[in-house]
Amino acid sequence: MDTFVYMDYHATTPVDPRVMEAMLPYFTERFGNPASRQHRQGWVAGEAVERARASVARTIGAAAREVVFTSGATEANNLALKGMSATLQKRGDHIITVRTEHNSVLDVCRKLEKNGFRVTYLDVDGDGLVDPGDVAGAITGKTILVSVMLANNEIGTLQPVGEIGAICRSRGVAFHTDATQAVGKIPVDVGSLQVDLLAMSAHKVYGPKGVGFLYIRRTGSRLAPVSQIDGGGHEGGLRSGTLNVPGIVGCARALELAAAEMEAEGLRLSGWRDEMLRAWETSPGDVRLNGHPTRRLPNNLNVSFPGVEDNLLMMNMKDVAVSTGSACSSSKPEPSHVLSALGLPRGVAGSAIRFGLGRFTTEEEVRYVTGRVAEEVMRLRELRGMKGAGARNRKISRTPSTTTTR
Repeated sequence: MDTFVYMDYHATTPVDPRVMEAMLPYFTERFGNPASRQHRQGWVAGEAVERARASVARTIGAAAREVVFTSGATEANNLALKGMSATLQKRGDHIITVRTEHNSVLDVCRKLEKNGFRVTYLDVDGDGLVDPGDVAGAITGKTILVSVMLANNEIGTLQPVGEIGAICRSRGVAFHTDATQAVGKIPVDVGSLQVDLLAMSAHKVYGPKGVGFLYIRRTGSRLAPVSQIDGGGHEGGLRSGTLNVPGIVGCARALELAAAEMEAEGLRLSGWRDEMLRAWETSPGDVRLNGHPTRRLPNNLNVSFPGVEDNLLMMNMKDVAVSTGSACSSSKPEPSHVLSALGLPRGVAGSAIRFGLGRFTTEEEVRYVTGRVAEEVMRLRELRGMKGAGARNRKISRTPSTTTTR
């Protein structure tokens, strides 16, 4: 087996060869611009985009006209929050979100605050769940938008989005969810969830980077976000710019495959994930699961090994690709804002590692990583204990000398 094992599938995924096969013709033979309506190459490209739009819509229970292609979920979240705030600002100035959201939501909310909007950041419980009652209680006559992610990107906790969606719908408040980690891994139906806006990125489900979409509810709603990128009126005037045809085709194909293989893949990965945790409970022991024990993504395992610094553990396991949290904030030295929101002590939050299993993970790799982590955690804990004992011994040995000198 290759000595390098990739277990950071929440950060990104390799493009599935079947997805690449679908994309290739649109780099060469079918290279047209969908906006070129005067010749065959443009027509062919435009038809490919619309087929992809319909396919993407089917995977989430939407209509094709409700899908707007973007460069990914970050842009989709920006369009949803900034765009809807601009659309609804005459109705009110209050937005509700959750402290454990991705930074592409939290940073937008902070910017909106600077522009005069008021934002309520709801707390979560120790498993990372927000209480729908807290959402209901935070809604006022000035609330125009609620944003709650479907699946957390660090701890895998699945929020009660359907319940929150029902509350928002009954109160006439627009509801947005960042479903980047959820689509393709668990069943997602926009009707059942009662969401008005939903964001997603293709590269989380074995599609290409640089493409995603925003679902915008049209049935029973005439609301639409104000465009954030202008210059040509593409995507129904909501997102200007030449469409990434190969990426869009790849996004649709990736979601088709994910939907077809979701059940079997989820069972396989959740089984391996649970085996890893059970093994670590025995050796090295003293391991904590972060996030909800059952309401979680099937491929997510976020655990803390108290007494072992997360960065030190990763530095000593260069043969295993894992992370301490979101890839978008991995350069920040402070503990994860998600783990901090759970109320974890700094020592526990600072020893957390996120393992993301994926389609191309093998049983052999799972066994290797399970043993490798146990071995390294025990070694680092032993070293820490030795250093601590050494420090205590040195302190004791200095005491008589100091006393004698006096």
